[in-house]
Amino acid sequence: MIRAIAAAATVAAGALFGHPSTGSHSPVGGQPNGPMLAHEYADVNGVRLHYVRAGRGPLIVFLHGFPEFWYEWKHQLAEFRRDHTVVAPDLRGYNLSSKPDELSSYQMPQLVQDVQALTAGLLKSTGRSTFTLVAHDWGGVIAWVFAAQHPEMVDKLVILNAPHPTIFGRELRENPAQQQASQYMLMFRSAEAEALLSENSYAWLKRAVLGANPSDVDTAAYVEAWSQPGALTGGLNYYRASGVGPPPAKVPDGTSPPSAAPPPLVVRVPTLVIWGEKDTALLTGNLNGLDQLVPKLTVKRIPDGTHWIAREKPVEVNTLIRDFLAQPGGAAQPPRP
Repeated sequence: MIRAIAAAATVAAGALFGHPSTGSHSPVGGQPNGPMLAHEYADVNGVRLHYVRAGRGPLIVFLHGFPEFWYEWKHQLAEFRRDHTVVAPDLRGYNLSSKPDELSSYQMPQLVQDVQALTAGLLKSTGRSTFTLVAHDWGGVIAWVFAAQHPEMVDKLVILNAPHPTIFGRELRENPAQQQASQYMLMFRSAEAEALLSENSYAWLKRAVLGANPSDVDTAAYVEAWSQPGALTGGLNYYRASGVGPPPAKVPDGTSPPSAAPPPLVVRVPTLVIWGEKDTALLTGNLNGLDQLVPKLTVKRIPDGTHWIAREKPVEVNTLIRDFLAQPGGAAQPPRP
């Protein structure tokens, strides 16, 4: 059941996250002339999820990745609120949403159920039966599974630099380049991860996520979100609960321990994958063979885009999404080799 509760609202972006005031709306990115967002909460699946909402019309839900929060989608919210109802939640464990202590609370079935329960309430409130799901990184992994399990709820799926679970499992087993690129996951799963990522006022995260010259507004927003009690652990628990990462080291006889591949995950809803080819963590091998698991697939590569394309390339990303939404059935277009 959706329960909307008024939340923080100030002009200064640093006060948007966790400092309640008298209003229930706030501008995107703290810009006074930006589109107004309602900050609301939903009690679903045993947790309370914070989300922002704006606009009217067909529903689009945006799922962020690690170590992001709803603010990752500020450019998309500003664009699509013009003719859609746009909603961007903080996933469980992040920013202003609940942060369960148990590691089992971050396993995929729970994450998918969060999305199912949240979107069911949103659809009911908007009088619609399906929605468009747009997602990145960990949000994208959840979206792949959600679309496979609940195709009746999703009219179209848009994925930004998020590996399909079946393809990523293959790449981790068989592709040395992806194995090397994924070494950071072992650090994220370690007990030292929180201390390493938060040292020097989150210096590593600032460089990795925000780049060389972030705005003061963006920096303040991200630091505020990362500083919410338990938020860093909540995000890292996605890695810990899944055990995702490179395969175990070889045993003394020189062989690697066997790892059984799970059944293929087939996604039958029309799907657009937008991929920044300069992503150093998730390599383009994750696109190879994707059309065998996603029959209605369109792939758009951004050669100079990195992992953070929603913020780096907002005009290009928004145009690709709009063009895809305009297609009546999500015409298939196999990825190029």
